Amino acid sequence: MVKNGSGQPDFKPIYRGRGRVPAGPVAVIDIGSNSIRLVVYDRLDRSPLPIFNEKVLCGLGRGLAATGRLNPEGVGLARANLARFARLLRELRVFRVDVLATAAVRDARDGPDFVAEIEAVIGRAVTILPGEDEARLSALGVLSGMPGITGLMGDLGGGSLELVGIEDGRIAEQATLPLGPFRMTGRPRAEIVARIDAMLETLGWLDRYQGRDFFPVGGAWRSIAKALLAVSNHPLKVIHQHTVRTADLIDLVRVIARQGGDSLAKLPGVSKRRLETLPYGALLFERLVSRFEPGQVVFSAYGLREGHLFSLLPSGMQALDPLLHAADKIDARSVDWTRGGDIHEWIGPLFPDEEEDQARLRRTACLLSDAGAGEHPEYRAENAFLMALRAPMPAITHAGRAFVGLSLLVRYGGKTGTELTAAFEELLTEEQRARAQVLGTALRLAHTLTAGATGVLRQSSLEFDNTSVALRLGPGDSVLDGEVVSRRLEALARALDRPAATLIGYAEAAE
Repeated sequence: MVKNGSGQPDFKPIYRGRGRVPAGPVAVIDIGSNSIRLVVYDRLDRSPLPIFNEKVLCGLGRGLAATGRLNPEGVGLARANLARFARLLRELRVFRVDVLATAAVRDARDGPDFVAEIEAVIGRAVTILPGEDEARLSALGVLSGMPGITGLMGDLGGGSLELVGIEDGRIAEQATLPLGPFRMTGRPRAEIVARIDAMLETLGWLDRYQGRDFFPVGGAWRSIAKALLAVSNHPLKVIHQHTVRTADLIDLVRVIARQGGDSLAKLPGVSKRRLETLPYGALLFERLVSRFEPGQVVFSAYGLREGHLFSLLPSGMQALDPLLHAADKIDARSVDWTRGGDIHEWIGPLFPDEEEDQARLRRTACLLSDAGAGEHPEYRAENAFLMALRAPMPAITHAGRAFVGLSLLVRYGGKTGTELTAAFEELLTEEQRARAQVLGTALRLAHTLTAGATGVLRQSSLEFDNTSVALRLGPGDSVLDGEVVSRRLEALARALDRPAATLIGYAEAAE
């Protein structure tokens, strides 16, 4: 990473369109009813990369319903940790810092006094978000990580529940309800259920989302996702876009809603710090899905903070595909001079009938196809495979990650059907597995042929029909017909189930 004159990292945006945002790390401090969190991102970007993330469960909203004031112990804890955050931000020379406060600070009688105190501590202005802005930003966060979705977003914090209808990637109806766990502390279960149901019943527009997807956000609901990943032995421990049928989740939710702390402590994947609010979060989840019966649940790791950053972007950057932009950032750091976009075009003739999402995943694999070049040769295939599965990339399903990962594994000469890959291959259909094999083999040929020289790629082409696969070389490039290139071409023919591979030199083509 290049350093500037001050010794700090020099982050330069890839995006070069109108409304380009300034370069430099940015940060968001989120002061919630249960937790405060500092996240520092590499830059204000379509796919911002978290480079520091720290959360403290202060419980500012604990007891608020009874006293109308912030929890004194939580205030002290927040003050101390916000001072720490401020010091770190000064040392990191973060370009921009935004401090957002939500339900507890918004509703507490002493909220203004708390804000004035911490503004003096951290030297930054605090924005107290109205309920409608909190809901909107949470929905924008989900949309930033999953563009174009339709369904209902729910963001459960310590003090409130934000519900937002989303239609084809656009925010529709929204509501903020005082249904956070700290507002229900000490109430009998029957009273809690009646209160939840009564408030949900006031939202007649929920009926329009009957059977559509539900997108849960918030710490308690992410804990449910972690528990689900653990108990179901799902091979990928990534919350974002983990998708499950509601019927396959509801039994676990009901069990969690009826358990005490000692029992929940034995539940795999759940942080002990979430045990206090988890049963209520599960109960609210159960009542909500019973109300509008979503077809499936799609968990989101993106929420208010990401929505806030997304809202600051110019429209040109908002319109970018976040997955391809994230992959492009990784590609820009690779050691190979051949860019993934050039390879995507070069191998395009092998995929004449692909659908839009297939083309998008293929381009992602092309952009990431040299990400393992700096690894030890014995581990390139394995590490490239795992990188695709685990990289912080938005807008990609778990099956999509498996497809890209298998493609990169093959690109580096790795074998499928092994102990490493078997569970992930089960996420794909037979046709998708075969497609990943073809893509990985084509990527292997492209990188072998060019050695990173884009000019070679642009002066050659791939052709294929029912009988063969052909590599056509450009003027004066017949010398590139090396033994390794021929083997890679034969492997591609086998992957495409073609009986022969042909390498055509320029002179032969001219005849």
